[in-house]
Amino acid sequence: MASFNCLIMGAAGRDFHEFQTFFRNHPEYHVRAFTAAQIPFIDSRVFPKALAGPNYEDDILIFSESKLPELIKEFDIDFVFLAYSDLSHVEVMHKASFVQACGASFVLLGPRHTQLESTKPVIAITAVRTGAGKSPLSQMLARHLSDRGHRVGIIRHPMPYGDLTRQIVQRLASDDDLDRFECTVEEREEYEPYIEQGLVVFAGVDYRQILSQAELESDVILWDGGNNDFSFIKPSLSIVVVDALRPGHETTFYPGETNLRSADILVINKVREANVELLDELRERIALLNPTAEVIESDLEIEVDRPEAIERRRVLVVEDGPTLTHGGMTYGAGTIAARQNNAAELIDPREFAVGSVAQTLNDYPHLHAVLPAVGYSAAQCDDLRKTIEKCGAEVVIDASPARLDRVLNLSTPVVRVSYRFIQISGRSVTEMIDRLLER
Repeated sequence: MASFNCLIMGAAGRDFHEFQTFFRNHPEYHVRAFTAAQIPFIDSRVFPKALAGPNYEDDILIFSESKLPELIKEFDIDFVFLAYSDLSHVEVMHKASFVQACGASFVLLGPRHTQLESTKPVIAITAVRTGAGKSPLSQMLARHLSDRGHRVGIIRHPMPYGDLTRQIVQRLASDDDLDRFECTVEEREEYEPYIEQGLVVFAGVDYRQILSQAELESDVILWDGGNNDFSFIKPSLSIVVVDALRPGHETTFYPGETNLRSADILVINKVREANVELLDELRERIALLNPTAEVIESDLEIEVDRPEAIERRRVLVVEDGPTLTHGGMTYGAGTIAARQNNAAELIDPREFAVGSVAQTLNDYPHLHAVLPAVGYSAAQCDDLRKTIEKCGAEVVIDASPARLDRVLNLSTPVVRVSYRFIQISGRSVTEMIDRLLER
């Protein structure tokens, strides 16, 4: 059988899933290497041969994406597969052009070759951009389904940033599980809100095994997507969140437009703060691109556990990391809470940042009086803690769901801030889900 040398460009998520679902089934496409981007500290690992299957005698090396031209030459690469998300269409085509200039072909795999099928109903919540507000919606729907007596299996888009052999299947039901799997701040942000509801989250590397285990414990599967990626599991109902504060992004970022065009329900979120004219244009645009989708509109309500602690204080706002970094947002719930509750000052952390946190702020110059909750390693968590302490804030506003007061053992008082999903118009999303499950 002819064999093509392949390279997968990834970010520790879809890249491993595509290997498991496509490349293991097509041995004529032989993966010689992975590259890594977006996430720090993930380009010095290997994809273990234990996960690669019988056609691989050795671990597959993972390199920085910056080494792409040398790798194409060294391994005589025929095909480069792009397998990560939240990239502008222009950026995707720049990568394609670069790969082709090096002599290789550029490939994007779609749902038919990568989505798994479940024996249970699957509700998939995805978005057109990171930070659109899918997590508050997902958490609300999980709570609703649980209250209706359904056993809900939460399957989360992968974040395997550690030892892949220990993260093949992660079943997370308690804080002890978060510690046992050495979850990063970014993982805790996504898992902890469900665990606090008494729900179980499944994640890891091998989503065929993950789905099988979730099906044993669940009546319905809820896919909680990452970035703007499309679901790893074929949905019975696809719900896609569109950000009214970033009109135009729904058609200019990959693979968010894929989600937009294939959605059963489109949720236009954050409508209260949106520009009226741009919101009308957004409605017209999505009606043109997906005329059969049910469209609802919604907003996010800020919840603060101790609002009185913010007033007239010098505060440091810590927001969800990916939303601010590759998501491109300049603020989030923490900044809004600080302004609504009359903070005396929002501290700019840039002059106080240390180590890898300083590097992150340098890499994302659009960030000013806000600190992204980056903590992809123990060392980076320590850099984050040192940065927070050096800022000298009277209060830390923690708008990352990761419970930084627990993870970092901060001496500064912490106020927790979160979003709550509120539907404003359209047919009730919970009623539509209830009807689906009744059928």
